[in-house]
Amino acid sequence: MKRNLKEIAAMCGGELRKPDDANLTIQGVTTDSRSITKGCLFIPLSGERFDGHDFAADCLAAGAGAILWDKAKGTPPGPAVVVDHTLEALQRLAHCYLRESKARVVGITGSNGKTTTKDIVFSLLSTTFKVHKTQGNFNNHIGLPLTILAMPADADIIVLEMGMSGRTEIELLSKLAKPEVAVITNIGEAHLMQLGSRLEIARAKLEILAGLKSGGLLVYDGDEPLIAEVLRESTTAKPDDFNTATFGLAPHNDDYPIGLMFMDDRTVFTSSAGDEAPLHLPLLGQHNVINCLAAIAVARYFGVTEQAIKEGLTEVKLTGMRIEVVKGHSGITILNDAYNASPTAMKAAIGVLENMKGYHHKIAVLGDMLELGPTENELHREVGCFITANKLDQLFTYGALGAKIAEGAAEHLDQESIHAYTDKAELISGLLSILHPKDVVLVKGSRGMRLEEVVEAVKSSELHQ
Repeated sequence: MKRNLKEIAAMCGGELRKPDDANLTIQGVTTDSRSITKGCLFIPLSGERFDGHDFAADCLAAGAGAILWDKAKGTPPGPAVVVDHTLEALQRLAHCYLRESKARVVGITGSNGKTTTKDIVFSLLSTTFKVHKTQGNFNNHIGLPLTILAMPADADIIVLEMGMSGRTEIELLSKLAKPEVAVITNIGEAHLMQLGSRLEIARAKLEILAGLKSGGLLVYDGDEPLIAEVLRESTTAKPDDFNTATFGLAPHNDDYPIGLMFMDDRTVFTSSAGDEAPLHLPLLGQHNVINCLAAIAVARYFGVTEQAIKEGLTEVKLTGMRIEVVKGHSGITILNDAYNASPTAMKAAIGVLENMKGYHHKIAVLGDMLELGPTENELHREVGCFITANKLDQLFTYGALGAKIAEGAAEHLDQESIHAYTDKAELISGLLSILHPKDVVLVKGSRGMRLEEVVEAVKSSELHQ
């Protein structure tokens, strides 16, 4: 964003501290005092353990052009726009900047797969348009407006990931961004602890309709009956006029995959709604094919050709640690999926391992899935029950909840194939003692379990046949 300070004040509903600062040119916005660039606008936010206003003077000294300033904090230390509340002003500024631009908006939410879907949408649309997208996981009430304000002025489309931990959060983001296209990847178990049921999670995800433009498009998982159920509820806020497109595995969807083939470095399939040419997705797993179908629906809405879609798929680059194929020093193959975990995502990753062919042994290292609420034991045991001998050869679990996965797996696996640990160093030692250079190892768990340490240990070890 590049504006003068008077324009910024009007956009965010604030007042200039000094009229003489009206023509001061501002370029770029940050809430991080450690990332000041010359001439940027520093927006101090107040939290439980910090107050960005305490760093405002240092930010101005480091080159910031001006600051937003909460009027309750006294006199600002330099050029400033004074506002009632800096976070609300940040959101208002982003909303206004987006409204003034020509950019069309795609909003993406879901329990699993939203980041992957965002990355595929970006790749497909970039074949035809200038596209800006959410970086990393900047998908909340702070990250989303910062993503908008970082958008180049000449962007054609902005792709925004929308995350949440409870009700009304997606509604806020949707009303801020006003998407023309909204995508719901699926309804999983993440946030069960906060919301209590998958139906409540579905209601939270459907809040993305609250800001959908009239005549816009909702793209959603047609295999999930809860989405259709919430769509029918009279309490669901939605525009009077909008279109829908469904994707999934079942033939009743507007688009579903035909002729799935799983390879070591990609998945090949045909889209039922496209031409008959196969699509080569450089990602593993049936779940990523479903994410891809959602992205293809978005691309087709914007008029991207089938040939451009094929080309865009070859250029997909994912945000890190989402089933990243890593080769160890010994030649061993590691499926690094240690970024996050839920029962749905865990089963999907096990499905990827099941379809890996030509390896000596298939081994899974599964850690605790966090924040699942009062049914966490049952949900972990359910994942274990999902594991059968045709899916993997050896199971290692880590953590107290991981032990419940091991308990469930005992229904189908021999006890000699199950290894449960609560000490990570002991797990690594036990794992390395059985590995062969021609094995494939899946590593998955919630981010808090830090299973990337297992990945690094396997990667760096010198294994012998």
